[in-house]
Amino acid sequence: MVTRDDLESYLIRMDLDFEEVDDGMFLVQPKSDGTPVVVHHTPPLLVARLKVMSVPQGRDLGKLFETLLVWNATDVVHGAYGIEEGDLVLTDTLELETLDFPELQASLESMQMAAASHIKQIKALAGTGQEG
Repeated sequence: MVTRDDLESYLIRMDLDFEEVDDGMFLVQPKSDGTPVVVHHTPPLLVARLKVMSVPQGRDLGKLFETLLVWNATDVVHGAYGIEEGDLVLTDTLELETLDFPELQASLESMQMAAASHIKQIKALAGTGQEG
């Protein structure tokens, strides 16, 4: 089973800037100017969470939600989009028992890539930006 120390060594090995903000909870800064990912070591699971944006209130978001569900099924390799406390988030849950370095690296990179490639369309569908 991957320990908290193992997780920290994986983050160091990935050459990522990170800070332990609570016991077993790391704020991980991507190599690019992307959105930070919160990685929480909570045995028997590791949960990675990336906030995409706050969900706008008072708008018809049906097309946005439909698009997110389609992406969950077809385009998001690791994790899924969801809503948590009024925020649109991308989360992934991994089992610590079988987690290894390549799986963690693939998860974090996939989440960053999905968020970066989808953000313009998400904002356009939410009515908060331009589609591009």
